[in-house]
Amino acid sequence: MQLFRFAYPDFLYLFLLVPVIIIMWVLNDFRRKKALKRLGEETVVSRLIPDASGTRPVIKLIFQIIAVILASIVLARPQFGSKMEEVKRKGVEVIIALDVSNSMLAEDIQPSRLERAKQAISRLVETLSNDKIGLVVFAGDAYTQIPVTTDYISAKMFLSTISPEIVPKQGTAIGSAIELAAKSFSPGKDKSRAIIVITDGENHEDDPVAKAKEVSADGIVIYTVGIGSTEGVPIEMTTDGKKDFLKDNEGNTVITKLDEKVLKEIALTSGGKYVRANNSNIGLDQIFDDIRKMKKQELGGTVYTEYNDQFQIFAGLALIMLLADFMVMDRKNRRLSNLRIFKFGI
Repeated sequence: MQLFRFAYPDFLYLFLLVPVIIIMWVLNDFRRKKALKRLGEETVVSRLIPDASGTRPVIKLIFQIIAVILASIVLARPQFGSKMEEVKRKGVEVIIALDVSNSMLAEDIQPSRLERAKQAISRLVETLSNDKIGLVVFAGDAYTQIPVTTDYISAKMFLSTISPEIVPKQGTAIGSAIELAAKSFSPGKDKSRAIIVITDGENHEDDPVAKAKEVSADGIVIYTVGIGSTEGVPIEMTTDGKKDFLKDNEGNTVITKLDEKVLKEIALTSGGKYVRANNSNIGLDQIFDDIRKMKKQELGGTVYTEYNDQFQIFAGLALIMLLADFMVMDRKNRRLSNLRIFKFGI
């Protein structure tokens, strides 16, 4: 499967010009209609300017919007990976176990516990060069989201899709996440390996401390990041477009709070470190400062080293839209009307 990417994704922000163009067009159309009303009755004025068209300006607007969208894609340079190579690097293997249970939707960490954690992981991935990284997500059970890899672009792409809906079973099984993460490392002994668990610590399914002790026997170090408030907050959910707080089976509002005790025990048992996250700092940089001091090992991996640009078709379509906008006049063309090319009076 070829990897798709944008070489310059920041140009996609030009999509924001679309609502600006629409608003400006609506305001201009409003002023135009208001000026015509001052001239007299609409039926009388329409006879004075029979060539005026109400549909053509809308068609031109559509052409312009499509052209802006296509031009934004062209500037962002869509690409497909065309050549893969085996690369050798020296680094460490790190697997992040990210809690995606409903409690991670709480907004005591803005914009939410989960979104803030994803943002921090994304920024961390951007700083990596030689290390391998993988991602395990967990709620009532654990699942591999990103196998351990040096393909950081793919890692960021998959990271953006993470939400509580991707797991079929709710809950918080930290022990299962630690076990799956330990099994996800590249095979072989005497390697520098670390697991980073990001969670609010409300474990309901298993014994994570016992599991941490078990995997640490294989030389795996576990770091934990506690994210959330120790005082407790409700969990805001959106159902059918309506926002409400999560309720239990008896109709009571569920309150979620950070359980630091179990996270500290996990880190202490495995020789790692516990970090408390807040709105300004999740703590991943601090943890990676420690991880980078671990002994480096030779890591093999396959990555895309060449990409083919695929913007040409978008550039062609954008040019067609601009030509169409140029050719469609604001007013009716009497000669074309006589030929009945525009049957609907546009």
